Amino acid sequence: MDQKIFIFDTTLRDGEQVPGCKLNKKEKIELALELEALGVDILEAGFPISSPGDFDAVHEIATLLKKTVVCGLSRAVQKDIEVAAAALKPAARKRIHTGIGTSDFHIKAKFNSTREEILQRAIQAVKWARNFTDDVEFYAEDAGRTDNEYLARVVEAVIAAGATTVNIPDTTGYCLPYQYGEKIAYLINNVPNVDKAVLSCHCHNDLGLATANSIAGIIAGARQIECTINGLGERAGNTSLEEVVMIIKQHGHLGFFTGINAKELNPMSRKVSDTMRMPVQPNKAIVGANAFSHSSGIHQDGFLKDTTTYEIIAPEEVGADSSKIVLTARSGRSALAYRFKNLGHDFNRNDIDFLYEEFLKVADTQKEVYDEDLEKMVKAYQGKAIAV
Repeated sequence: MDQKIFIFDTTLRDGEQVPGCKLNKKEKIELALELEALGVDILEAGFPISSPGDFDAVHEIATLLKKTVVCGLSRAVQKDIEVAAAALKPAARKRIHTGIGTSDFHIKAKFNSTREEILQRAIQAVKWARNFTDDVEFYAEDAGRTDNEYLARVVEAVIAAGATTVNIPDTTGYCLPYQYGEKIAYLINNVPNVDKAVLSCHCHNDLGLATANSIAGIIAGARQIECTINGLGERAGNTSLEEVVMIIKQHGHLGFFTGINAKELNPMSRKVSDTMRMPVQPNKAIVGANAFSHSSGIHQDGFLKDTTTYEIIAPEEVGADSSKIVLTARSGRSALAYRFKNLGHDFNRNDIDFLYEEFLKVADTQKEVYDEDLEKMVKAYQGKAIAV
């Protein structure tokens, strides 16, 4: 039986940390409602203690959302946790997300502390959070660079203290997929009470491996992925929600599913891009403007014979516009004939041979040949035919 992978969306928290992406309360609420409609299981609405504005937005989202678990971030500090709890108070379903850095880099340089002290702080933070809700998630910041044996001790201790989800972040995007998968597998095999909690993947994209690491994590036994729309997030970004959802959908043999409505992925991507004023790169997987565009002649010919030759996802599956045949100097005769037919011109092979030579002249002078260019060619060609 397929297992559900919980989708934890942090667009409104980690995604909003991107310079220039600050959201006002109204924008946060609009996106939160859209994300609930998309089907995310947990929505990290913000970091309530960070500002009065963020507290208000989290409180309002907690009031409005009915199905999705509303989550607030906190440090392993009592005041943080109390403020997060106050912001989440009206939520039908709420989660406090608290934690602390566990790598030696963080323990020594950031906290000037020891492993034992950090372990005790982690336990205390979970106990504080459990005073307000039964749904507590603990994050072991920089778990990607944390010694596995020590990490296992921390995970065991926070689960014993009451954590129901344990987040294993690759905070710096350092891990290779096999390393991250091995880390999750190590915890599954070496934490005696691991069955009492869900392990979660929170991977950053500094080396372009966030999506691959998250998938390696669930294959190894994690059951939650923390991600953002369009992969927005600190530095090079977070795991992209649309990518992990479609990988899980395409690779059904893995035995996983999500509750995400895939047909809303492209509309949601555009909404987030517009609201957060962050354009999506054209070659972005699933939601980029070129994700379903074909310009090479070899690709176009194969695609026109059978779309599955070059597309593993139908655009309508993810709410995208129909596939595009883009005419460039690399395009072939079949693509040209296809575009002429779409414009209402049904030419024979001889016509296309002649028009193709004219097309290449135009294509060599500009990056793309548009419908208006084709109509000009048709007029000129028909004029010559009449003159003869």
